[in-house]
Amino acid sequence: MRDGSILPTDNKDRLSSERLIDQTALAGLGHLTSGLSPIGLTLAVLDWGLHLAAAPGKRLALAEEYGRLVADAMQRVAGGPQEPSSETKDSPRGDPRFSGEAWNQFPFQFWANTFCAVEDWWTSATRGVPGVSPHHEAVVSFAVRQWLDIWSPSNSPLANPAVAQQTMREGGLNLIRGAQIWLEDAERLAARRPPAGVEAFKVGETVAATPGQVVFRNHLIELIQYSPAGETVHAEPVLIVPAWIMKYYILDLSPRNSLIKYLVDQGFTVFCISWRNVTEEDRNLSLEDYRRLGVMAALDTISAIVPNRQVHAAGYCLGGTLLSIAAAAMAETGDHRIKSMTLFAAQTDFTEPGELQLFIDDSQVALLEALMWQSGTLDSSQMAGAFQLLKSNDLIWSHMIHDYLMGQRTPMIDLMAWNADATRMPFQMHSDYLRKLFLRNDLASGRYVVDGNPIAIQNIRAPIFSVGTERDHIAPWHSVYKIHYLADTDVTFVLTNGGHNAGIVNEPGHSNRHFRLLTKAANDICLSADEWFSAAPVQDGSWWPVWTAWLAAHSSSERIPPPSMGSEVNGFAPLGAAPGTYVLQR
Repeated sequence: MRDGSILPTDNKDRLSSERLIDQTALAGLGHLTSGLSPIGLTLAVLDWGLHLAAAPGKRLALAEEYGRLVADAMQRVAGGPQEPSSETKDSPRGDPRFSGEAWNQFPFQFWANTFCAVEDWWTSATRGVPGVSPHHEAVVSFAVRQWLDIWSPSNSPLANPAVAQQTMREGGLNLIRGAQIWLEDAERLAARRPPAGVEAFKVGETVAATPGQVVFRNHLIELIQYSPAGETVHAEPVLIVPAWIMKYYILDLSPRNSLIKYLVDQGFTVFCISWRNVTEEDRNLSLEDYRRLGVMAALDTISAIVPNRQVHAAGYCLGGTLLSIAAAAMAETGDHRIKSMTLFAAQTDFTEPGELQLFIDDSQVALLEALMWQSGTLDSSQMAGAFQLLKSNDLIWSHMIHDYLMGQRTPMIDLMAWNADATRMPFQMHSDYLRKLFLRNDLASGRYVVDGNPIAIQNIRAPIFSVGTERDHIAPWHSVYKIHYLADTDVTFVLTNGGHNAGIVNEPGHSNRHFRLLTKAANDICLSADEWFSAAPVQDGSWWPVWTAWLAAHSSSERIPPPSMGSEVNGFAPLGAAPGTYVLQR
């Protein structure tokens, strides 16, 4: 292995006997609760319940609201079928779960409207109770919403008119097919095999197929350099830092929607980090190791292959957060190799991380640390469950209805196949991330330390291009937007429709795409996120061409012959064809 490789010790952290007992007990509890802290939930329920008991005015208002709910339900039953009003002709109360003409017929409309009214009542009951901490209020409201979703009429084969009609038409064959699909899914899950249909997407053939060479490898990364598409390229290369919570080829899916291929076709020399899928032996890898062995090692390699050139650095999700840390640390020491910085759905301030904070408090982090301490890593399946709960109607219940009740297997696509390609995260790194960034917000507060010195994003002078997505449940765009409040440089911010993944994989020609864009110069007045939203006009199409034009505008005017693939002179001869070996690790 080349310079930068490490071999972490495989022994667990040295703990006192008392601490060892505590960690073991917490890990056992975590295994019983699928990694969720029952202590944290209990504290939230107690906070809410005790304060509700001490709020007679709130209880009186809830009682009155409940009385109206029952009276309205009885009136609808007594009145029988009703003509749908203009407000409910598309779906009761505008709820997409109840869209379709059939939901406007009795008794389906009655069930849907009553269920929505019950949901509204519980929202009132769990919100606005005087004295409850905002975090506990959000936890209780979220837990109640998950419990209510189980009883939604849309999830019942008898109360969902589409399912009921399909069952009548097919004489129940749809339910038989659905049972077979469920059985196959359950068998694959138990055997830890990928979902059905993933086999059609082979890494290096149908996905992650952009030609290139691995030009550097250490214990944590492989660095891929992609083959040029023309006789000249922009002088400054692009480095992509993906998140290690995912395989890098989210940015190199099928040729039609590969951001990496698009960049290459636009005349850029592109390098991309492919992270190692860590194992228990990597338990002691820290967030600092990811900066040093990841971003900095990649920059050192690029400087040897394309000497005397600055780099356009782009980071996605956690990779963007790490890139921000690296760039701030470089600014601290006068290292000016970064020409521009692009952040895809990446947070730098964690004070408002959205509903993901429901799973992040001191009790939850302690439980996760115990689980990771025991196993050495955090498996992606544990994270996937939390992400699915955040969008349970889209990612859980709609899948159940379509596949198991309607009996129609959802076709596999490249994005879904990539999502099933699981990764792991080492104990120490994830503990650093949760405690230093999520709980303490050290990066935004100027307390994050690199090489003994606290760093500040305010010291970054390279222009920034930041992308948020409208329906991001992992990095909400209001949180991503906070780069405006931290950076003393030009910031171009794009808000695109879609979610955390589909909003970034946003190739030209994709239907129903739009975005908003505004640039704030370093000396401009800073708008709030909502003011920015009102001021930024909507533009149709993909934001990719706008970004590549921005990169070109921030590049040297000259075009140069493509650099060599690797550099044998400087010790970076190609090690093998892309996509390399780390991406294939299971």
